[in-house]
Amino acid sequence: QVQLVESGGGLVQAGGSLRLSCAASGRTFSSYAMGWFRQAPGKEREFVAAINLSGRGTSLTDSVMGRFTISRDNAKNTVYLQMNSLKPEDTAVYYCAASRVSLTRRPNEYDYWGQGTQVTVSS
Repeated sequence: QVQLVESGGGLVQAGGSLRLSCAASGRTFSSYAMGWFRQAPGKEREFVAAINLSGRGTSLTDSVMGRFTISRDNAKNTVYLQMNSLKPEDTAVYYCAASRVSLTRRPNEYDYWGQGTQVTVSS
């Protein structure tokens, strides 16, 4: 069992930055690949970024490439999403999730989910 708790969301102006954190409970964090997803009102949950077990492999959706970075610290059981040059269209609830499948973009391949953190980008 893995419990995930996101933090770091908030309100920011367009062009600003935020860093989301996702703290995992349990001693098996390093056994899971991690991902970030987001869901805007009235839209389906979409993949944002994923990172493999070691942290040396990552995958980003095209719309955030060059602006967002995913990283993890296995010693701290934490995965991060650094978001720069934020745009109003990045507004959504952001979720972290844990998977046994490395770098997958499919939500149904993630076994554990956090409760989400709101990110709002004003224009």
